[in-house]
Amino acid sequence: MALFGNAHSINPAQAQQEYARLLGHGEQVHAAYLLIRDTILFTDRRLILIDKQGITGKKTEYHSVPYRSISHFSVETAGHFDLDAELKIWLSGSQTPIEKTFTKGVDIYEVQAILTQFVAR
Repeated sequence: MALFGNAHSINPAQAQQEYARLLGHGEQVHAAYLLIRDTILFTDRRLILIDKQGITGKKTEYHSVPYRSISHFSVETAGHFDLDAELKIWLSGSQTPIEKTFTKGVDIYEVQAILTQFVAR
């Protein structure tokens, strides 16, 4: 389903179980999204970006971003001709943002609200 642009949210409990090896003691997944082959986890401590690489997707990069290191972020909604929404996250000390593209099936406003909840602490 994801190959056809249907990015979607994942049940947090399912993500908690699937990615348990990445989580610290007592760390909880509050929201998770599958974007084509990549996954984004919002935990109570950090943002985890999971990037499947290569043709087979066996090689995986796990990028851990503590919320306190996020200096600012932006969302760009989908339009009539550009059907994808984008999330850009700037980390303190870096001029280049981390960019993630959300296809139809994910409410970018919901993603923004979740990120705001954790960054504004």
